[in-house]
Amino acid sequence: MPLNVTVYFDVASTAPLHPVARQALTAALDEGWADPARLYRSGRQARMLLDAARETVAAVLGARADEISFTASGTQAVQLGLLGALAGNRRRGAHLVHSAVEHSSVLHVAERHEAGGGEVSVAPVDRAGRVDPAAFGALLRTDTALAALQSANHEVGTVQPVGEVAALCAGAGVPLLVDAAQSAGRVDVPTGWSLLTASAHKWGGPPGVGVLALRKGVRYASPLPADEREGGRVPGYVNVPAIVAAAASLRAVRAEAERENARLHALVERIRGRVPQLVPEVEVVGDPVRRLPHIVTFSCLYVDGEVLLTELDRAGFAVSSGSSCTSSTLTPSHVLAAMGVLTEGNVRVSLPYGTAEADVERFLAVLPDLVAGVRAPLGLDLPAPLGAAETTPRAEGRAGAESDERQATDAGGSAGAKSVGAGSERPEASGGVTATPRAEGRAGAESDERQATDAGGSAGAKSVGAGSERPEASGGVTVVDALGKRCPLPVIELAKRIGEVPVGGTIAVLSDDEAARLDVPAWCGMRGQEYAGEAPAADYGGDRGSAYLVLRRS
Repeated sequence: MPLNVTVYFDVASTAPLHPVARQALTAALDEGWADPARLYRSGRQARMLLDAARETVAAVLGARADEISFTASGTQAVQLGLLGALAGNRRRGAHLVHSAVEHSSVLHVAERHEAGGGEVSVAPVDRAGRVDPAAFGALLRTDTALAALQSANHEVGTVQPVGEVAALCAGAGVPLLVDAAQSAGRVDVPTGWSLLTASAHKWGGPPGVGVLALRKGVRYASPLPADEREGGRVPGYVNVPAIVAAAASLRAVRAEAERENARLHALVERIRGRVPQLVPEVEVVGDPVRRLPHIVTFSCLYVDGEVLLTELDRAGFAVSSGSSCTSSTLTPSHVLAAMGVLTEGNVRVSLPYGTAEADVERFLAVLPDLVAGVRAPLGLDLPAPLGAAETTPRAEGRAGAESDERQATDAGGSAGAKSVGAGSERPEASGGVTATPRAEGRAGAESDERQATDAGGSAGAKSVGAGSERPEASGGVTVVDALGKRCPLPVIELAKRIGEVPVGGTIAVLSDDEAARLDVPAWCGMRGQEYAGEAPAADYGGDRGSAYLVLRRS
């Protein structure tokens, strides 16, 4: 593949502009540029185009035209919908319910609502990322002003039971806001919603157009100063050409959906089935059945997600990792965290309409060697990919070298760490616990940025505090000091050292990276070991962070 050609597999972030949207936008720039609130001819023409676009969107979303308002983005639609519904139902109460895997726009409004004195309840999800309707319904109260549930998840594609939750909300007299950003235009809109939001750039419309639908009879008070446009719900001048293009592309995408969804569903099913066969130590996440047809997400053990994405980009594939909305932060994806699955080495593939089967096959062909190249410098004993014989020889150059810099591990760790025996006294009385020393050096300039180590850490023995009922009292403990190291390094160190621990023994991983709280238990589930919980790192000689305890079972 030429280096300047990229296969775009990130439509869940934003879809390429649909050809129909491009045509409609060009025409509307000439015909719909005037102020639709004015009575002269060009104003009336713009108004006709705006009204027609509103009717088109309403028909696709299952709403009335006068229930549709256009916003500047899907995020703005969510924020206005939440804040307006909460304000409109303030006499009922100030309690908000939402799922743990909502888009960050919902979470930020919830934080603001709580800071202002409101109450927020969060409905958990299972390992597939799906809400239990009964558990969601159990959170509804007499003072619940609003509930929010996405139609489908933006990171893993799991479709939520909106209909069942909507029935419970209706029975309790609670309005339900449904964020349909990922599903609008692709699949049928769920029924039972009171407010619904969508975003044009997700279905192939131009950016800068969101949709807020509000059912007649739902109490709503605009959180912004009054404005006569868009039913008083969205102030400011409307972008008629962009709205016309958004409506035209929504209608076109919906017409193509039945044919394309079946084809994309089969391609995603192929990726879901073959990635675990081709790449060892991979977890495919999200509901395998109740899912959007175009999204698949998987996580690779012992892999830095950004390193892998960079290598995939060099190979000609544009994909994303974890949450595209939080990729600029150091915190793990809140969606993957809520699901309790591996958060590191995460890849989200979302296929646009028209994806070629050959491009999917090429992705599956290059992925195993790229992952192997990233892992190669780690020295882990991993099984070879099942499809290795069918792929090209592994490139030991760029992928391996960058991985060496980005995933440098503790070169000073010894293979003979001592453990505290069964029933022993604390180390200060009987000899101490040997810990893996912290790395003092750097693997390269890029590692400087990605892996901040503890400059003051020593390689000496760490002791366990006295008087605790920790697992070392019954099975032995080996301490791995990964303080100052970002994931996946703590999990990599765990994998290297678990073989030194006898079956039934305990290994304590010291880490101050929040992701370790999620990835160590996930590693245990994938590797057949038992996660024994979390303790203060100080109990095991650390000066900060937590100790994650693992019992070796095999």
